[in-house]
Amino acid sequence: MIASSLMGTKSSEFVIKQGPEVSLQELETSVDFQQLSIHLYGREVPQPRLVAWYGPCAYTYSRLTLPPRTMPPILSELAKIVSEQAEEAFNSVMCNLYRNGSDSVSWHADDEAIFERDPIIASLSIGAPRKFVARHNVTKEKQSWELGHGSLLIMGRGVQPNYQHAIMKTKKSVGPRINLTFRKVPEWVTKIYHTGDK
Repeated sequence: MIASSLMGTKSSEFVIKQGPEVSLQELETSVDFQQLSIHLYGREVPQPRLVAWYGPCAYTYSRLTLPPRTMPPILSELAKIVSEQAEEAFNSVMCNLYRNGSDSVSWHADDEAIFERDPIIASLSIGAPRKFVARHNVTKEKQSWELGHGSLLIMGRGVQPNYQHAIMKTKKSVGPRINLTFRKVPEWVTKIYHTGDK
């Protein structure tokens, strides 16, 4: 469970709440995680985490394009609950499986063209705690939170245009963690791009 000291924490556009309960094992068996490769400094290397995308249209990032897929029932139910908590109608989710401390995601913003210009994004953490770090684009000021099992980090308006965030590698012995990042693909985007399962 999320540490009680974090309950209701709010720092500018970041809010942390207690999210819906689900087990790591349930997600591992229901989500089709894949090991993908990215181009880094002129060579192809495995991405330092496993990923899965479920949404009404294809999602492209880091020169990778993930096809549209319908959420399995467990993710669909979680999306409904998280949508109520974040007061946003989420219709897609990016799933990341961090197997150990060597898995990570570098500095980035969730500002791809298929999302709104300034989206609300809700990030549900399941499994072992990992440190989430946010860095302001101009001041370079950093904020960080240790996100434990069941924590729901809501990144509100103003976060993606003004901050980057990351999950850094750690030499500590940590267990697996699944992060579900719920997003909203606007209706006009789904009308332009291919929708439904391939």
